[in-house]
Amino acid sequence: MSKAFVKEDNNDHEEDLVPEAISLPKGTKNYITVNGYKKLRDELAHLMNEERPSVVQVVSWAASNGDRSENGDYIYGKKRLREIDRRIRFLTKRLEIAEVVDPSIQPDKERVFFGATVVYSDTKGDEYTVTIVGVDEAAPLEGKISWISPVARALLKSQEGDVVTLRTPSGIEELDVLEIHYP
Repeated sequence: MSKAFVKEDNNDHEEDLVPEAISLPKGTKNYITVNGYKKLRDELAHLMNEERPSVVQVVSWAASNGDRSENGDYIYGKKRLREIDRRIRFLTKRLEIAEVVDPSIQPDKERVFFGATVVYSDTKGDEYTVTIVGVDEAAPLEGKISWISPVARALLKSQEGDVVTLRTPSGIEELDVLEIHYP
């Protein structure tokens, strides 16, 4: 069908094509900490029980006002409903495949595994503290890195005092593992 017969603007649906989050490597599980699982579950409950019903109410009110083509409340409300529904679908799928891991019951606390907080230094002597968490709860600015990130993969299974190799686009870098903590 020709675009001349389509009333919708293509820009309205561009945001629908943007991926919601980093996809998991094939054949891996969606590991997540207990706190991360709780945050996702709470966000889903908030969207379903509070935010979506209030937006539906605004859209219903706006639709009852008549002409929808120039009604900002209706247009924005419909767009917001699409965003909420997309996030609900994403959260539901992620929670279904989540593998909750409690790092506090890790038997081998001498090595770096999922959920560990690691203090390491690079070749320049700069120290960094990172916690290895799930893909959905990663926040690099807060020191939470995904278990599939290059730094986390380099650190996994190392012990205090080990020197691990990190492959970066600018070359190979060595990291010294200084401390390992579990909650």
